[in-house]
Amino acid sequence: MFSIKQCPLPDHALLNAYKQNGAYTDCYTTEISCAVTHAQYVQAFYSTAIFRLERLILKWAVSKPSSDDQVALLATGETNTFAAWSVEGRSENQLLMCDFKSRTRSWLMIEPLESENGIKTRLYFGSAVVPIKKSKTGKPSLGLIFDALHGFHLLYSVALLSSAKSRLKKQIST
Repeated sequence: MFSIKQCPLPDHALLNAYKQNGAYTDCYTTEISCAVTHAQYVQAFYSTAIFRLERLILKWAVSKPSSDDQVALLATGETNTFAAWSVEGRSENQLLMCDFKSRTRSWLMIEPLESENGIKTRLYFGSAVVPIKKSKTGKPSLGLIFDALHGFHLLYSVALLSSAKSRLKKQIST
């Protein structure tokens, strides 16, 4: 997990639209010592053990079930919905997902790199939380739940990216 670093969003990141609109955004990155396609990354990310737990919680808490088959369809661009999310933006190397309440965004991106030791891939994962206007003041707020869970969110983000990287390493080495 120590190979995961927090970093600024790249200029061309699909998630940047939210940073510019006053939402909370974050971005984490790591590198893997091989070529990874965006589809491989998306499939690995959403099918890790830690994310399967999140999928199970979503199934029971908000009646938004999902399967590994749906993950595969999402990864290859054959579907635009998955569990509690829908695709808001997609490019050759990026995927931007929006939750069913339109409050949060999840973003995945890869960047191929060449090094002295060969081809590597930089993996990115980021999130956005869109503020809502408080009815009394009219000022935008991320809300008490976000404030209370922000520390957990940071740790969870690192764990998700680390888990996806580990899963990719296992898949590629076999």
